[in-house]
Amino acid sequence: MTQVLRTPETRFENLKDYPFGPNYVSELKGYEGIRGHYLDEGDAGSDEVFLLLHGEPTWSYLYRKMIPVFAETGARVIAPDLIGFGKSDKPVSEQTHTFEFHRNYLLQLIEHLNLNNITLVVQDWGGLLGLTLPQAMPERFKRLIIMNTGLLMEPVTQPAFLEWKSDIVDPEELALDTFMKKYAPTLDDEEAYAYAAPFPDESYKAAVRKMPKMVANPEQACIEISSAAVPFWSTQWQGHTFMAVGMKDKMLGPVVMNHMQQLIKGCPEPMQVPEAGHFVQEFGKEVAEAALKHFNL
Repeated sequence: MTQVLRTPETRFENLKDYPFGPNYVSELKGYEGIRGHYLDEGDAGSDEVFLLLHGEPTWSYLYRKMIPVFAETGARVIAPDLIGFGKSDKPVSEQTHTFEFHRNYLLQLIEHLNLNNITLVVQDWGGLLGLTLPQAMPERFKRLIIMNTGLLMEPVTQPAFLEWKSDIVDPEELALDTFMKKYAPTLDDEEAYAYAAPFPDESYKAAVRKMPKMVANPEQACIEISSAAVPFWSTQWQGHTFMAVGMKDKMLGPVVMNHMQQLIKGCPEPMQVPEAGHFVQEFGKEVAEAALKHFNL
């Protein structure tokens, strides 16, 4: 049985701009003893689904500005917390946190909730994982909204990433509120606290610590699965795509996103968000509204 910690509910009380009720799933196959959390907003009976996947080191709080915009269309809006993040349980061993561990959880969650007609919304690790999901179940996916992310097919060594990795891995005590303010300087103190809320102390941060190491040295399964996503997106993808780029992001900004635009079949010219850095969702209301306009929703 995987050893996990569960963040006390008191840590999530009265978070700024996060009025959403919790939903939990337990005992998915291979995840026995682990409780996962997801938001389920909008119309639960809708045929249209927005699936919002966060990255490192965030959680569903990241999508607080986009969820209401998508829900107003009458769609169902699902925003999971990856295992080890947010209100989901936190496996304490870094060895638990592999690419396939997190990817398979998302695949099982989609099947468990029987999600179809999915508009996939991804950024950072939400994309590193999420962009490999449709190839396994293409009939479930209809649209893509992609922000500052890519596919992980080789070790990443660029200076901006190495600084990011160092900021997470090196400190004995990782102050996530301070980290988030560095990479999302528009955050106020309450918002920065909310991002740090799931992690009362270092014992809760195994997933946060592991993610950058996985980017620096991806496992073979990650490379193979991610490489298989390339022909899917370039030749097999039949859905509609919207791209938004946080232009101040030195790690997964314009250069990487230009490559992704060329890779994804039918991807139009991206929406440039001049003031946004890595966490494009902090400008999420404008991005969501532009995406809906693009899709005529």
